[in-house]
Amino acid sequence: MTAAAIEATGLGKRYRRKGRWALRDCSFRVPAGRICALVGPNGAGKSTLLAQAAGLLPATEGNVRVLGEHPADARDRIAYVAQDKPLYGQLTIRDTLRTGYELNPGRWDMETAERIVTEGRLDPGVRVRTLSGGQRTRVALALALGKRPELMLLDEPMADLDPLARHQLMGTLMAEAAEHDTTVVISSHILTELEGTCDYLLLVDGGHIRLGGETEDLLTAHRLVTGPVRDLAPHTVVESRTTGRQLTALIRPEGPVDADWQSLHPTLEDLLLAHLRSPEAPILLTPSAEQHSPTAVTA
Repeated sequence: MTAAAIEATGLGKRYRRKGRWALRDCSFRVPAGRICALVGPNGAGKSTLLAQAAGLLPATEGNVRVLGEHPADARDRIAYVAQDKPLYGQLTIRDTLRTGYELNPGRWDMETAERIVTEGRLDPGVRVRTLSGGQRTRVALALALGKRPELMLLDEPMADLDPLARHQLMGTLMAEAAEHDTTVVISSHILTELEGTCDYLLLVDGGHIRLGGETEDLLTAHRLVTGPVRDLAPHTVVESRTTGRQLTALIRPEGPVDADWQSLHPTLEDLLLAHLRSPEAPILLTPSAEQHSPTAVTA
């Protein structure tokens, strides 16, 4: 089995001030070398999970290991970009990249970091506090890629970029990850963009991992069927809706689908939206993602 970039067992986080669990009983693994989409609604626990993997939040229960180590021991091998892109506002872009070099001796790739800044037509001499949100994102990603990490944890990194800049930076990110065999875990709400770039998926909802594994395997495990209204047993129904005399459903087939039903492979958007609209649907992890959680069903 491929080595794990992230491996969590019974992972949970409770915020005492809010009095609620942000994550609970999360058991999963992300194999090394994958581009993993981390998806889910706002407040689902995505940011908490990424911060725990980065070693910035202690677990309330369970544990997580990153690159075979405790996250705090692997920080020099991890790059983490938070939603708010925290940077020193008084520094210039040039000084920011120089700080990256000073903090990562022996690993720093100044050529790549400077190229990402240059592609955004940014003046290296301007101070970070004068930059727009999208420009700060570019500098934060330049720092992350310049570090030459083995694992990149990116929390909604493209949210404040225009479509052209988002497409360009995503392409750069994917090319760099492929060249250096970097594992990337990226949270995003832009489902169509993830479908063309990510080969692994974690769906977080209500603080739990609902889906996990290879994107292609998860899609193959489901069918989008349309046909006459009737009982769909023995198939597992994720979501169904009736229009007139026809029923449309996303199912996990248990044997052949009846010949009088139209059966299609779902898109990634079909799959994710159906599971988000149906929180009672059984959890599904493919074998590479499974950590023997007692509530998980193996594909």
